[in-house]
Amino acid sequence: MRSAFVQALIHLAERDDRIVLMTGDLGFMALEPFTDRFPARFFNAGVAEQNMVGMATGLAEGGFIPYVYSITPFITLRPYEFIRNGPVQHCLPVRIVGIGGGFEYATNGMSHYGLEDVGVMRIQPGLTVITPADHEQAGAAIRATSELAGPVYYRLGKDNTMTVPGLGGAFQLGRTQLVREGEDILIIAMGSVAVEAVGAAQILQTHGISARVELVSSFNPAPVEDLARQLTGFQHVLTVEAHYALGGVGSLVCEVVAERGLSCRVTRCAVGACTDGVSGNQRFLYARHGLTGQAIADRGRNLLSTTMPWASRT
Repeated sequence: MRSAFVQALIHLAERDDRIVLMTGDLGFMALEPFTDRFPARFFNAGVAEQNMVGMATGLAEGGFIPYVYSITPFITLRPYEFIRNGPVQHCLPVRIVGIGGGFEYATNGMSHYGLEDVGVMRIQPGLTVITPADHEQAGAAIRATSELAGPVYYRLGKDNTMTVPGLGGAFQLGRTQLVREGEDILIIAMGSVAVEAVGAAQILQTHGISARVELVSSFNPAPVEDLARQLTGFQHVLTVEAHYALGGVGSLVCEVVAERGLSCRVTRCAVGACTDGVSGNQRFLYARHGLTGQAIADRGRNLLSTTMPWASRT
């Protein structure tokens, strides 16, 4: 999604000279199209994310629209107090861009995993949180939210080629996106792991199970009304996210179920425990934490085994 972000930002910057880009000493081989086009509007703040957010807050107070860019945990956790006390408290248009949510920096170890970012960011009132599922939706989301008055957090993936079947780059703030119709079970996914959710639906189809797949790509505003309507039509719901089970889309769905008094059962496919130091590539870690299409499909079949006994048969 990095290329989609940069291209969308260039498009916006050509029309608005208030836009500036800041990085925490990374993004090389990705940000050059912007830096070459607008060298006077690019700042490398070094490995000093707190200072970078502080600088961005001052720039926003002065009338600029700064985009601050770093790896997900570095741009959300390290400067969190600065985000809270700066752009959030003062409703300033600072755009916080986190790259590589979930396990996308897998081989770098847990210091680089982004497994709690959505949870910590969405609890801040007035901070819009955007979680695109692929590069096409990322570009659409950057453009759609460019004129918001307050701060925005974008959780962007590294992959510049993968697309989620059925999505077609669709994005609407505060709404879900339907990518696959179905009637036996509802799968609600967040972020780039959505491609595994669609894969799970395809596997379930081979077992005669029809799975509906919806994406949540927007928090604050969250698609509460859309979710409430969809949840009323299903007994069983799976949520899928490369994030801890607490705080992300699974928690959002459970909140809607509880607050609306709905009767469906929610099962969260997420990272359930702190990683134990074992590392590998993203695919290895998806398998280890039950986030592959096959693992998600198996959870779905087990859930349906009581209401559709034949669903659990091979």
